[in-house]
Amino acid sequence: MSLSLILLIVAGLFVIWIIAVYNGLITLRNRVKEAWSDIDVQLKRRHDLIPNLLESVKGYLKHEKELLENITASRSAAMDAQRSGDTLGLAKAEGQLGQLLGGLRIAVEAYPDLKANTNIAQLMDELSDTENKIMAARRFYNGQVRDFNTKLQVFPTNIIGSMLTFTAFTFFEIEDPKERENVTVKF
Repeated sequence: MSLSLILLIVAGLFVIWIIAVYNGLITLRNRVKEAWSDIDVQLKRRHDLIPNLLESVKGYLKHEKELLENITASRSAAMDAQRSGDTLGLAKAEGQLGQLLGGLRIAVEAYPDLKANTNIAQLMDELSDTENKIMAARRFYNGQVRDFNTKLQVFPTNIIGSMLTFTAFTFFEIEDPKERENVTVKF
């Protein structure tokens, strides 16, 4: 074999390797985007359920007016962050909204008539189911981000990734440490 043929084969293998690395990064990036859209779907469901739930419990929870107003304001902030694509703002707003919804669950438990209302019970079940789906979607998203970021940061993919201007994604995590604390509701 001549030297030029060997160099041509090596160059061809190098091009094939770069294409494989690029396609792998694109595949992982698309999985991260898909996982984020799954979170969006569940957050939209949560945002649609909240007004129905609030309307249903308003009459019963006159003493909890501030909680209901805070939930409404937090829902609006979360929807604004979702529309703007601000992932960090969305994580913070959704964390706060989740904390307030936990307070609402506790408040509903304290009122036997309210707890017995089938419409409210059904809405609370749907909200709980949605919260579980949001947690699962966040875990899935974070797993996809982990896989993408790991692939992007390991050698030699990191060289190709930086040349092709791929950037790491941010994990969906709680920004405010207070949101990790248990919800307390005082009557």
